[in-house]
Amino acid sequence: MAEIQEKDSGRQTNVDLNIVPFIDLMSVLVIFLLITAVWTQVSMIQIGSSMYGKRTHDDPVEIPPQADISFRLDVRSDGFRVVIGRQVERILKVDGEYDIPNLMVELNRVKELYPEKVDAVITVEDPLPYKTLIWGMDALLAAGFPQIAVATGGVE
Repeated sequence: MAEIQEKDSGRQTNVDLNIVPFIDLMSVLVIFLLITAVWTQVSMIQIGSSMYGKRTHDDPVEIPPQADISFRLDVRSDGFRVVIGRQVERILKVDGEYDIPNLMVELNRVKELYPEKVDAVITVEDPLPYKTLIWGMDALLAAGFPQIAVATGGVE
């Protein structure tokens, strides 16, 4: 409690400062600071150590093992697209239906080429029904790719 002396009348006035709203404001600001502090860390990529970066010496470039080659199954409105490395194989719809048997043939061919590969990425166009994603995932599982990642953002 604070006492204030008035000069004109000589009386003392008791003033209670309510600091509860100030404490509430500070607690909210501290919580906001703690939550957003995590997001201020910036990720860095070491460009020089990348196999695609500029080489600084004449050592031969190591080719990644076959298990590290990117493998993606795109479910599109016109059919499937299997992307392994830079090779793209399209499996179009037959009579308006997805061609699951030909997809299985292509996925089994990929598994024969890269037997140690167990991971795959699947993407789906946004307007397609959810069951098309499930068909693609079932085909990947049946072909021997149990580690399936669903990529967001749709098909490139």
